[in-house]
Amino acid sequence: MKQFILSNEPGTDGRVRLTGSDYRYLVRVRRLAPGEYFPALLPCGAGITIRIESVDGGELVGQVCNNELPMPSELSSTQPPIILFQALPKSDKMDLIVRQAAESGLIEIVPFTSEFSVVKISASGSKIIRWERIIKEARQQSGSAAATVIRQPVAMDKLFIYWDELKTRWPDVMGLLFHHTPLAHESLHRYLGKSRPEAVVIAIGPEGGFSSGEAERFMTAGFMPFTIGNTILRTETAALYAHAVVRILLLERDSWEMR
Repeated sequence: MKQFILSNEPGTDGRVRLTGSDYRYLVRVRRLAPGEYFPALLPCGAGITIRIESVDGGELVGQVCNNELPMPSELSSTQPPIILFQALPKSDKMDLIVRQAAESGLIEIVPFTSEFSVVKISASGSKIIRWERIIKEARQQSGSAAATVIRQPVAMDKLFIYWDELKTRWPDVMGLLFHHTPLAHESLHRYLGKSRPEAVVIAIGPEGGFSSGEAERFMTAGFMPFTIGNTILRTETAALYAHAVVRILLLERDSWEMR
């Protein structure tokens, strides 16, 4: 279900006033008119319903009707959060990866540079702003309750420092290394069937994948390698493909879980 993400809290009178790109999205793109309702998320993540009162002079005025919709955490309480470690690709492929990640409900994207990354420098502030805008658009279109966050790109050394931080936050976090060569000794089903992880991190390489040294470093850090099928996927395809497989297995684990 499509939703709108508010940048600011409603006024003390329970009204929201939207202009600029927000106005154009609701009135020009979604073609909403006075008297109609639309679901929205407050900055804190709570769900509300807004009734449109007017759309005059490039400003939409709406009244909050209730604040009784479930919080995002309630909607996905049985689903472990999934984080994407994405090696920076060339060109504008990262835009597509960010959009698909937000649409499909990843909670966090951590771009990083690896040995085969063509892009070796951190993204500029303008790119972060662009990616955040893409995330907002994707969440509004898809209705994803996950408040997807994108981090500033880091070098691989700092990526593993962050991995250690995640292990402190979630002692049972699971790291999965999507690799283009069959390094795994067990299936993805068996990895996910051995325990119920508190969170899952998926690492995706750039064009050309990870070097053998990088793959070894991930595995030494506790990541478990897996591959799907015998085809070589583009990095932007691999990110969506790997996440979709992991999410479906987690959602349906009660029907296949090994005893």
